Amino acid sequence: MHRVPRLVLLGSLLLSSACASTRPPEIAFLTPYGKPVNPFSPAVRVGSMLYLAGQIGTDSTGTVVKGGIEAETRQTLRNIADVLAKTGSSMDRVVKCTAMLADMREWPAMNAVYATFFPVNKPARSALGANGLALGARVEIECLAVVAG
Repeated sequence: MHRVPRLVLLGSLLLSSACASTRPPEIAFLTPYGKPVNPFSPAVRVGSMLYLAGQIGTDSTGTVVKGGIEAETRQTLRNIADVLAKTGSSMDRVVKCTAMLADMREWPAMNAVYATFFPVNKPARSALGANGLALGARVEIECLAVVAG
């Protein structure tokens, strides 16, 4: 009779147990503002990760705020904070952002406002120049965050 070493047997049992109980993460298409008007969800939760659609600096009427890149960046990040709050997360749980700017020469001004929203933990970030953001916006930012809990 051939004996299998206990360590090999235990490892095999643990692996098969882990594989048997592993399920794909739950996906939830979140609509914190009611039925979407646009063909996308403001946020999608996959397991404990939250993927936010890009936000621009629109006010409650859907109009891009006046005041240039600083005002738009501030409103964009307020909009992000609102979506996060309504979907189970917060700014301090953001792990990655992508910033799209209509004019990369506005990078320093955008960056100065952006930094005030992440005073302690700095999410990973990418940035790129973009031509033709929605509603003529100067900046659009999308984020990934961990759901609180």
